[in-house]
Amino acid sequence: MKKFAPIFAAVAGILLIYSCSTAPAPNKQLEGNWKSKDGSTKLSITDKNFIMDDGQASKEDYFVKNDTIYTSYQGSRPYTKFCIKELTDGKLTLCYPDSDIVEFSR
Repeated sequence: MKKFAPIFAAVAGILLIYSCSTAPAPNKQLEGNWKSKDGSTKLSITDKNFIMDDGQASKEDYFVKNDTIYTSYQGSRPYTKFCIKELTDGKLTLCYPDSDIVEFSR
């Protein structure tokens, strides 16, 4: 048992450091106000909200994992997925859940 005490202490220390580490920084390039090329859809992305206005504004919570934006209304599931095809300072191309591709600009 004395042999396992240092190992247990090391594992506990690593877990403590990992759990106290900060969350990854949000993608600041994604945040901002976007407008579709045809002008029919406006998209506003803040650090906490994904607001799409295509005639009727809908404000949803979101998180980003790899190249996909997952949105949900007040934490409800299942999530709606928007795949990021291209992201630059002035251009955002999203693949909607129904496979439509929409290009946005600032």
